[in-house]
Amino acid sequence: MKSPVQVLIGRAKRHLRVRKRVFGTGQRPRLCVFRSNTHIFAQIIDDQRGHTLVAAGSLSKELRDGLGTKKGRGKQAAALVGKLIAERALAQQVKDVVFDRGGYKYHGRVKELADAARKAGLKF
Repeated sequence: MKSPVQVLIGRAKRHLRVRKRVFGTGQRPRLCVFRSNTHIFAQIIDDQRGHTLVAAGSLSKELRDGLGTKKGRGKQAAALVGKLIAERALAQQVKDVVFDRGGYKYHGRVKELADAARKAGLKF
């Protein structure tokens, strides 16, 4: 069994490997996902300027009421965050993004967030 430190080092290596190829521009900013044990967050970042254009997370005021008793956990919260980030991006006239999974495997909460963002209108 891997120790917690080995798990973090493995994720950091995967994240660096992904970031070598994924770069957000003004036309296609980067949709970056961060997943903690209890919450999930997403940002849309323009790497050329170094600015965060849009951000959303399971701690957002809009989502706190809709999450129920399991605040911030699970696929339901990830889907709500994906929908919210897409709505905010479309309000800023951002339609096309590059998806950065942040070194996490593309399943579970990360996949739910991506699917919800696609369904709400983002293209990646």
